[in-house]
Amino acid sequence: MACELWREKLDAYVDGELPREDEQAFREHFKSCDNCAADALDRVQMKRSIQAAAMRYRPDPALRARVRSSIAAPSSTKRTWRWAPSFAFAAACVVLIAALWTSHFRRYTREQQLVSELVDLHVATLASASPVDVVSTDRHTVKPWFEGKLPFTFDLPELQGSPFTLIGGRTSYLNQSPGAELIFRIRQHNISAFIFQESAIEQNCRLASASDFNFHLESWSRNGLCYFVVGDVNAEDLGKLAALLKG
Repeated sequence: MACELWREKLDAYVDGELPREDEQAFREHFKSCDNCAADALDRVQMKRSIQAAAMRYRPDPALRARVRSSIAAPSSTKRTWRWAPSFAFAAACVVLIAALWTSHFRRYTREQQLVSELVDLHVATLASASPVDVVSTDRHTVKPWFEGKLPFTFDLPELQGSPFTLIGGRTSYLNQSPGAELIFRIRQHNISAFIFQESAIEQNCRLASASDFNFHLESWSRNGLCYFVVGDVNAEDLGKLAALLKG
């Protein structure tokens, strides 16, 4: 009966619509209930599939052909011919605006899809019964664990004197490419720091500071690597951890 009450709120949890205290209670419940954790992961995967399908829409390419056909159509009267240059200019403007809008739309949707995928990975980690594969607060233990599992290396910051604690790490995947997911904790909140190769992102990984539901994200690139920090903490705390990772 207790799990039935949790399952009624699973969709709201995955969509980030629960109050913070309920989100924390959910995460604690996941640690002791494999069934609810599995249901949460299924919903995250379904959400990602639906979002990916939505991104497949592209404006109708026949628009350009119709505009060109209208421009090239022969005039039947002198009056129509006098208006042809103005029409051609207007049509060219329409094509240019459509091209610019399409370029902006594609870039925006790619960025939104990347943010959504990173948040989903973070939520899946929180919902997992085993959120980390290497459990340690020692950066000298966590970093060597990734050797041989990733095609790159990275540095971890010294957290002494900061409000953050390293919980551990795990291998994560984006566009079927492996990367590192490091879990940090501040107060009762967990933050995921993802590190992937720029070649795996297939786009500019320097995203503007973004919010997705109750989560915040910061990103940057350095030495061929993309860094993404995701969590449900406030933007100030997220920025502090990002600053430590940047060194």
